[in-house]
Parts: sequence; structure tokens; C-alpha cells
Amino acid sequence: MGKRKVKLEDLLAGRENLPYEEQVHYVHALLDSGKITPLQRAKTNGRRPALALSYWEMTKDRDYSDLKDELLYDTVPEIRVDYYLRNLSTYEKERDDVRLLSAFFKDHRQELSRPVSVNERSFMIFHREKFLSQGGGKTLLSHCGLEIGALNTVQTAEPFSYYAGSRAVPQNLLILENKDPFCGMRSHLLAGQNTILGKTIDTLIYGAGKKAVASLSDFSISAEPYMKDPGNHFYYFGDLDYEGIGIYEHVRERFLSLYGIEILPFVEAYLAMLQKGQGVLLPKTKERQNRNVSGAFFSYFDTESVQRMEQILSDGCYIPQEILNEADY
Repeated sequence: MGKRKVKLEDLLAGRENLPYEEQVHYVHALLDSGKITPLQRAKTNGRRPALALSYWEMTKDRDYSDLKDELLYDTVPEIRVDYYLRNLSTYEKERDDVRLLSAFFKDHRQELSRPVSVNERSFMIFHREKFLSQGGGKTLLSHCGLEIGALNTVQTAEPFSYYAGSRAVPQNLLILENKDPFCGMRSHLLAGQNTILGKTIDTLIYGAGKKAVASLSDFSISAEPYMKDPGNHFYYFGDLDYEGIGIYEHVRERFLSLYGIEILPFVEAYLAMLQKGQGVLLPKTKERQNRNVSGAFFSYFDTESVQRMEQILSDGCYIPQEILNEADY
């Protein structure tokens, strides 16, 4: 036998409108039958005759023998049942999904010969596309002693926008922080040009500001094969402010650590920004920008250019990419 704590109001659920004498009679009948016992030192309801406000309710232990037999004799060997045999109450809660998984291994094993995305496999097995990624599916697999790899899934990546003027390799690829420069440079290349500020550029990649770090982290999955040629050269061009420099340094660090690829600042573009920004009233930097930059960005420029950039930043100003337009390219 087990027991659980219940409140007087729970015992009287559905009987709230009965005369108090009948409520007392009902509770006393439960007490006399041994189905409930008042908690020691339980407060009373302050009425006459008084009733305790809290009780222990006796419960029968669940007979799990049917579930135990199901695990031992009607579950595919791919699913390890050790955890559930030790935690049969958990199995009872997760049983429907475990049975779906077992049935999939038993009746549709051939589907595993072809890799599909996690969401596609999730719907195939559990009829819920997000169950494996968001809906408790990871916990279920752990309880079953399985890794996601057992379901032959492939990782899908967030796609990024790009324009390929050529797919010949090796080539130069330029990552752009903002949309307007991306569109302007694409228009420039579509007009038959193959250089931007004197440098041959074959592919433009839209980084989308701070999203560049996340979207380009899956580069090995989402990029076209030609983009991953080891002879390619990558360049980056963004706003000349702390945020833009920080984005570049994070993207550079991520590419180096994940793929061993060095991304260089598009020096020609930054120098063109400095030149065009001379004598111009520059906008003020947004407040609360993270000013923690490593200095890797500045290491690619000559001393005079670095001093000019640092002066602009120390004055609380910045130069947006949009200072340049298609006429400058």
C-alpha cells in the first residue's frame, strides 16, 4: 500500500453544496474504513464537528507486471529496457512513444537505410515533427539507450544568401555584413564587371549582421562544393565600428577553428571608406556597443590607416558600409 497527501477540499470535491452534516458523515465514513487518516498536527476547519484540513489517502500499489512483460518480451532488441525495468512508472508515462519506436524498428527498419533530417525522422516515427528536437524525444532516446545516430539522421543547416558570378576554382569569395552593399555589388557584377575596388570577386555572401556567426557556422553543410575548394580566398567587409569589427573577428575565429580557413578583411573597401569619409560629418556610434575587439582586424592595415580608424572610433563615430555605393565599386 502507498499513500498520498490530500486536502479536505479535494476529498469533498463534488460535495461542496451538500449540508455540512452530510460532508462530516462522508469524511467519517472514509476514516472508519481506513481509506484516509488525518495528518498529525493538521489544522482543522474551525467548524463543529471539526474536520482536519489535511489527510493521508491510502492507495494501492500499481501492478506493473503487464508492463514488465511487455518490455521483456515484446520490445525490439535495439531498445535497451534496463532503465524502464528500474523505473516502470516512467515507462507507463512514456509507453506510447516507446511502442511507436519499437514498432518502427520492427516494421519499417528499411527506412533507416536512407538518411533524413531529424524532423523528418521524428514525424516518420512519432507523427510529431519536432518531438526529437524539442518535445522530449532526446530524453526518450536516452531512456531507451539510443543515440540520435541510430535513427540515421542528418543535420540541416540554415541557408545563407549568396550570388555566384562564377563557380570556377580557386576563386575569391566576399562576405558582406549588410544587405545594401550585397545588392549593390551583385548589381555591379551582373552588369558584366568582375572586379570590385580593383579585386576580382567571384562570389558574394550575405552575412546578415550578427547572424553571420551563426549562419556561417554550418558552412561545411550549407555551402556549395565549389565554395569549399582549398584554394579559395575569403574576404569580409562590414561597418567600420566596434560591432562590425567584432563580427568580423568572431567569424574569422569560427572559420579558423572549424575549417582552418583564414578570412581576411577586404582592405581595399575599408580604405575606400576612410577616403570617402574624410571631411564628412560621420554618424555617432550606437550606445552600449561591445568594444572588446582582439586587434586581429587592425593587423591587416598599415599604421597610418589604423590610427585613422582608431581616431574615428575614439571620437564615438563610425563609418557605415553604405558610404560606398555601386558608383564606387
